[in-house]
Amino acid sequence: MTSSNVVGDRILFDVDRETRIATITLNNPERRNSYDAVMRDDLARCLEKVADDDDLTVVLLRGAEGVFSTGADMNNAYGWYGDEGGAAAGNGTRAANRRPSQRRRLTVDRKSFGFYHEFMGFPKVTVGEIGGFALGGGFEMALMCDISVIARDTRIGMPATRFLGPALGSLHMFFHRLGPVLARRMLLTGDIITAGEVEHLGVFTETCEPTELEASARYWARKTAKMPADGVVIAKEAFRMVEQSQAYQGEEVASYLFHAYGTNLQFAPGEFNFVKTRAEHGTKEAFRLRDEHFHVDREI
Repeated sequence: MTSSNVVGDRILFDVDRETRIATITLNNPERRNSYDAVMRDDLARCLEKVADDDDLTVVLLRGAEGVFSTGADMNNAYGWYGDEGGAAAGNGTRAANRRPSQRRRLTVDRKSFGFYHEFMGFPKVTVGEIGGFALGGGFEMALMCDISVIARDTRIGMPATRFLGPALGSLHMFFHRLGPVLARRMLLTGDIITAGEVEHLGVFTETCEPTELEASARYWARKTAKMPADGVVIAKEAFRMVEQSQAYQGEEVASYLFHAYGTNLQFAPGEFNFVKTRAEHGTKEAFRLRDEHFHVDREI
């Protein structure tokens, strides 16, 4: 028996009790399935439903129209911190032209990273169907899935490091999953690469042709759903304990602290300030100027 419903208007939630698989689809294709705080919270509610349902063993996470996710919606860069991103003024109103205070950053970032911590420790099997783009938070979720199936031409990376600093994201997870060399390269350059370029490193469970992506992800979801449900939950808790002791120790505090402090940058003359550039030229032109600023020709 299959049931479907929409959570909000940008998250699709489907349950197939016969196969014990729930499918969650990020449904914001006009913005390449980027997400804001409301959409992320809707996603969290879907995950809670799966976690609480004894008849489900696997959640398949995917994006609409062949694109996984380009991460947090950078059209709303400071909007995560409140109306217009402004800090609260002394009279209780918000000063739209002020940058968010450090205390506001810490409060919001702690909540934001709480979502990723819960996703990493999710008690059911998570299978990612990763196509098109997996950038920023989308890249993080792709790496956090237990089973990640990715198309070779999928573009992956942390491009926001080019305008918000390299101390973004779950650093423990990046170093554990990518290894220190690749993690440093991707965070210190903001390079966007294809999944096929790192296929030999075993970063993802399976790297396949784009035409095979949906079927391959469903195969892994069905395969893991055959496992005993109690065994899966016990194993997931054991996996989390091992990773916390070996790789993620201190991550739950460090991640949001690094992000809150690392995104509160002072830009020297000649350094690219995305937020200021966007305010002066608009989002589309800001992205073009960003790419122009960071482009370096390689001489052979």
